[in-house]
Amino acid sequence: MNADTPARDTVFGETMLGTLRLDDEDRTRRVRLDLRVSADGVLRLTGTTEARATGRIRVEGWADDPDTGGELEISPLARRRIRYRLAFAAHGRRVTLDGWKSVTPLRPVASMTVLPYTLYENGARIGTGTLRFPVVTQLLPFLASFRLPRREDPAAFLAPRWRGEPGRTEVWYTTVTDPATGSGLWLHHELTAPADGSAPYAHGWAAVFPQDGPVRHARFGPAEWTAGAAGFSADGVTAGPGALTGSAEDGALRWKLTEQPLAGPLFTFPRWSWRRPLLPAAHMLPAARARYDGTFTHDGTTLTLTAAEGASARIHGHGNARRWAWLHAGLGGGDVLEIVAAVSTRPGLRRLPPLVFLRLLRGGRTWPRRPERPAAGWAGPGRFHAAIDLPTWTVTGRAGARRIRVAVTQPADRTLALDYTDPDGSHAVCRNSERADAHVLLERWWFGGWRTEAEWTLDGTAHAEVGTR
Repeated sequence: MNADTPARDTVFGETMLGTLRLDDEDRTRRVRLDLRVSADGVLRLTGTTEARATGRIRVEGWADDPDTGGELEISPLARRRIRYRLAFAAHGRRVTLDGWKSVTPLRPVASMTVLPYTLYENGARIGTGTLRFPVVTQLLPFLASFRLPRREDPAAFLAPRWRGEPGRTEVWYTTVTDPATGSGLWLHHELTAPADGSAPYAHGWAAVFPQDGPVRHARFGPAEWTAGAAGFSADGVTAGPGALTGSAEDGALRWKLTEQPLAGPLFTFPRWSWRRPLLPAAHMLPAARARYDGTFTHDGTTLTLTAAEGASARIHGHGNARRWAWLHAGLGGGDVLEIVAAVSTRPGLRRLPPLVFLRLLRGGRTWPRRPERPAAGWAGPGRFHAAIDLPTWTVTGRAGARRIRVAVTQPADRTLALDYTDPDGSHAVCRNSERADAHVLLERWWFGGWRTEAEWTLDGTAHAEVGTR
């Protein structure tokens, strides 16, 4: 990171309500727009700040797109405007919302809260409308949403953590869903340093989960491990900053993908556990969300990925758990759910129920606030609970005024069983699905009862795994 790179960014959320009138209709539709805005550096109120926006737009009876995205030009004093350009889908059509708040000291409140806009399709106007920021109900949530997160380079977390100790394993893995075909991809890269002190080796596999065919996978390696500063590189396979390339089974499976981070790091386990390897293992995502472009070829069939969403993750530890479950779920609108529930192999710990590490990134904020909370609770009674089984496993828990229930289903025909070998030579079997189903219910305690705050249903787009001995 350059010395002149801003140390902190700006993130906030905004909700606006209003109306839309399409040019070919004689009626007015209600509109709700929920945005998460992120800008590089701290907002410059006397200058111009270019920001990114993601979120959800709902137009009564016409559109409901949780993957709305675009940009903001925030220039309240220099240009006296805050401009919004957002693209979203409506009944298969791709349309653009373009408008701005005209800031003036003569009407400070109205000019900062009223957004007239025009709707375009292929450059032609198709409608107009107005959105308003509801000051009474949204001012406090708007102010509370402001964050100045420390900027962290995702590439910095790709460097190997292994320092030559025997009995360690390190993993770089990537999971992606192709939006065009519904296929899921899994790239697994692993360094194993045997506990007996023999030479470390690199190996891994690639797998594709087609929507209309059997799961296909192939292994690469084992190969000599050559330490590098940027990531994984062995046997012609690389996983480094911005790119994943390689082949397996004499080229029957080949891939060449670029990776663009869309969010900052997400630590599934406590951040300190990644810096100091005191726990049996640590897990984190260099970027909670990423976008992938490129090709993946299997047995003569080539998938061309364009703006496919997924994530890469990292594991560093002594080996696999005694029993575990894992979930990565892109929930839309920039929201992500990551779960690791595991029973350790260590004496004493292996008699405990699964410890749950759950991180819900929603609206730019992570819940629960601390990653230890689901696993430790209040000296035990407040822990989150996991029931690990197949084809369905669940996680439930409560933190503060919120509670969550997650049910993950891995259909047998969409699940791949693979053997893992730990540094001590013991074996475990993981059953992975890159086309799993998931249902997530988030509730909030409100005036004496639980009310649904958000609910997500994923049909074949969740990434999940169950491991056993």
